[in-house]
Amino acid sequence: MRGPAKRKCLCCQEFYRPDHRNLRHQRHCSKAACRKASKAQSQRRWQQRPENQNYFRGPENSQRVKDWRKRNPGYWRKKKALVQVALQEDCQEQVPPSEELTPEKTSDALQEVFLMQPAVVVGLISMMTGHALQEDIVATARVLVRKGRDILESNPGSEPTRFKHENQTSSLSATGAASAASVQLD
Repeated sequence: MRGPAKRKCLCCQEFYRPDHRNLRHQRHCSKAACRKASKAQSQRRWQQRPENQNYFRGPENSQRVKDWRKRNPGYWRKKKALVQVALQEDCQEQVPPSEELTPEKTSDALQEVFLMQPAVVVGLISMMTGHALQEDIVATARVLVRKGRDILESNPGSEPTRFKHENQTSSLSATGAASAASVQLD
């Protein structure tokens, strides 16, 4: 027993064997470009029907979308993966082969780890606050920098030096302000 007869794809004009479960309807082969053309043609046909022409317009359809968004909060957020795999491992400091590695050349200081990966910090602040606007992230970053300084500069058992640096500008906020002008978020 042979499979279905070959057909010519409406997009690429090459012969293909249609899927036996969809013999009556399949007019495009399985190449990505042809599937995309098939989808576009299908959507065009759907939108040309009189009952579908105003499907995305008007106050009742606008309300339909608003109601759906209320029923499905956070639908646009990416789902957390069951197994979280690091996309990139921490970069270790690379020393030229002629130099020996001495203890004073390596550092696991928290400040250096954070300064090396500003995108991680911005993403973390965005996730914590739920805001993606640059102004909101900058405001939160300033508060976090102030609290972090208080923690790092306080002595164990003593009160944090909360207002010690209020009149000074930090190098971190200055670099954030300098790079803020070059990045525009929608």
